Amino acid sequence: MADSEPTTLLRVLNGKRTDVLNILEGLDEEALRRPVLPSGWTCLGLVHHLALDGEKFWFRAVAAGERAAIDEILGSEEDAWQPAREKTAEEIFALYRRECELADAFLAGADLEAAPLWWPDFFGGWQYANLREVVLHVITETATHLGHLDAVRELIDGRQRLVLD
Repeated sequence: MADSEPTTLLRVLNGKRTDVLNILEGLDEEALRRPVLPSGWTCLGLVHHLALDGEKFWFRAVAAGERAAIDEILGSEEDAWQPAREKTAEEIFALYRRECELADAFLAGADLEAAPLWWPDFFGGWQYANLREVVLHVITETATHLGHLDAVRELIDGRQRLVLD
């Protein structure tokens, strides 16, 4: 029996999420916090960004219209790319896993044809027409950032996710 479209999209997204966490496995706190590229982001900063700007923003706020998530996003002065120093790597990974779980719970019963329930004013005139477009955006963003993490991991210690041993 063929998978439904929502099941397929969620399986692809979950595969990329898992790869994000797996490529960072075995790195110590110092390596996870060290900027490797000239832009200055860190591996932990990227995972924190995926948790807040990817999962929480797009699924809990935009797609689901969850008031608490919207209020947290609009009221936060935290830079998603620069997590607070007191947040440990495990806390940031747990945040990412939790936001993924909350997104999955919403997506399990979502209609891909439904319009997003909230749209921020700061985007101006453009808007995704439906949840399918939101899911595809998050898949693309997660896969893109996974590629960034692959390159940075190789620069840190030579590990290559897609190279078979």
